[in-house]
Amino acid sequence: MAKPTVAVAFEYPSLHGGERSFLAVCERLRDRFALVALAPPDEPLAGALAAAGLPQVGCDVKDPPALRAALERVQALTGSPPALLHGNSLSVGRALGRLQDDAADPLPCPVTAHLRDILNLSKRATRDLGRCDALVAVSAATRDHHVARGLPAERVTVVHNGLDPAAFLAGVEREAARRSVREELGAPADAPLVLTVGQIGLRKGWDVLAEAAGRVRAEPAPHFLAVGERWSRKAESVRFEADVFAALAAHAPGRTHRLGTRNDVPRLLAAADLLVHPARQEPFGRVLLEAAAAGTPIVATAVGGTREMLSDACAAVPPDDPPALAATVDRLLGDAGERSRLAAAARRRTERFTVDRSAAGLAVVWDGVLTRAMRAGAVP
Repeated sequence: MAKPTVAVAFEYPSLHGGERSFLAVCERLRDRFALVALAPPDEPLAGALAAAGLPQVGCDVKDPPALRAALERVQALTGSPPALLHGNSLSVGRALGRLQDDAADPLPCPVTAHLRDILNLSKRATRDLGRCDALVAVSAATRDHHVARGLPAERVTVVHNGLDPAAFLAGVEREAARRSVREELGAPADAPLVLTVGQIGLRKGWDVLAEAAGRVRAEPAPHFLAVGERWSRKAESVRFEADVFAALAAHAPGRTHRLGTRNDVPRLLAAADLLVHPARQEPFGRVLLEAAAAGTPIVATAVGGTREMLSDACAAVPPDDPPALAATVDRLLGDAGERSRLAAAARRRTERFTVDRSAAGLAVVWDGVLTRAMRAGAVP
């Protein structure tokens, strides 16, 4: 029997946690489904999709005519029409749900979507999402937030993101990474490295990190490594970015390293003494799983799905509290034993969040939707 074709829609060509989390499970999913990506034909996502062996149809998935044309091209590419369309983000899910609600011209197949954000949506946005046949939340915290705001609970299934530590850390040797990264940065061999990874924006709390950096008193003085880019083009986002890095440079002169997008995050994690994640909200941060797998002690805000993932295997701080963040960084940089305890506990937590488990959970959701659609005669 032929595998059902599932078209997976991506809004942006970026390669952040949501995209990486889907790429991590696609190999397992292809045992059961024929996958095709609908995405902007740009880097870095296009290259990552190609490396994963996923056929691609380039399009703007939030442009209805372009999306419908892309779905027709899927049939030409694979020999069969898509049996299911999956949006890999909340915003794409909303757009698909809105199209599915068009009685005059609904989409030609069932629709599912990932909820990878904790946002206070309008009633209209929540209604659009609720038109999807099923939704996948990356954490119970994410599900509960949206259900409390009106999303139908029966349509939302929690499937945690997964990680394969061996694949993620392939070729990384901790002591070599510690030496080489410090040499690359021009940092002293004994300098502590405090790493932060994430999209540069208000929700990730970069401004909190910048203020906390000025309060850290540890000796030797730590170097701060910033990995990430700003994707929003809004004027306030541009100003936010400029203010953050001006503050970091002022508070840690000569010790701030803006690294932008990196393809060696496993190496940077292995080299770092701490991963600091000051997010104001975090559904289920992939970088936290990666740090846990790398054995990097984690300081993170107690928000969203972070406690769900790590429990007491991280040093938790309140959001929007630079003094608390600085005090925790100081305490851990001065306590190697506590860093080792946190690292070991976090490694154990990753055993709960495997790629196999994540892929199996998503497959159950898709199978359920396809079975219901087949019974209703709605599968092409």
